[in-house]
Amino acid sequence: MELTDAVATLAALAQETRLELIRMLLAVGPTGLGAGEIATRLGVAPSTLSFHLATLERAGLTQSTRQGRQIVHAARVEGLRRLLVFLTETRGAGLSALTGLLAPIPEEPSVMTPAFNVMFLCTQNSARSIMAEAILTKIGGSRFRAYSAGSEPASAPRPAVLEKLRALGHDTQALHSKSWHDFTGPNAPRMDFVITLCDIVEGQVCPDFGGLPVTGAWPLPDPAKFTGPPAEQSALLNELYASLRRRIEIFTALPFASLDRLAMKARLDEIGDGLVLAGRH
Repeated sequence: MELTDAVATLAALAQETRLELIRMLLAVGPTGLGAGEIATRLGVAPSTLSFHLATLERAGLTQSTRQGRQIVHAARVEGLRRLLVFLTETRGAGLSALTGLLAPIPEEPSVMTPAFNVMFLCTQNSARSIMAEAILTKIGGSRFRAYSAGSEPASAPRPAVLEKLRALGHDTQALHSKSWHDFTGPNAPRMDFVITLCDIVEGQVCPDFGGLPVTGAWPLPDPAKFTGPPAEQSALLNELYASLRRRIEIFTALPFASLDRLAMKARLDEIGDGLVLAGRH
């Protein structure tokens, strides 16, 4: 960190509301908080909060990501650690001991490279996310590792979904409904991407999957709500499968080596909005 960067970081923290805000975000951890929740806890107006959040993000102390239709803000611990390293560089006696307590700060990669862990989420983890896990497992090769989970997992995937996947050549033996809490903790795989497939997850606070995954929302219809005769329901499942497969094929074909995290987030949102599917490349 250069002197000018340190001055900017200290200036961003030298304000009561912003200092309280960064302490709050550090306390909640990597999952962060939505802007509305932050405003409520701090008792500040949304317009005032937006100003403070923008100041902290410019200083590299926080970062924002979209989860569904809300923006979630989280502390960037490495920004604070870099400031501490700068302040404790050996320019005087007694500082070396404090410096030794600070672990080396890994460089945050500017681009993402495979292999990637990809988590698909929906409420019951019984249809859409199960399909997505099976599709990415089949077409992703060694470049991707697919997972799926739900906030309120069913006892088992929907039989019609498993039957459809088998008919389309997928191995369904390992597929089962799982809680998203099964993927938290120190021994859980660290997710690079977390993609929600339904609106119901929206508004719920996702657990900490470790690291800072790129998030995306690809809302798709719930097969549990498909009605009509069996042939019509089967046709709707075919459409759902085709939509998921097309999105995942576009996702796996993205130029990961040339996209930074912000660009990757934008491309995920485009896929979810159908812009890429409609011909925007």
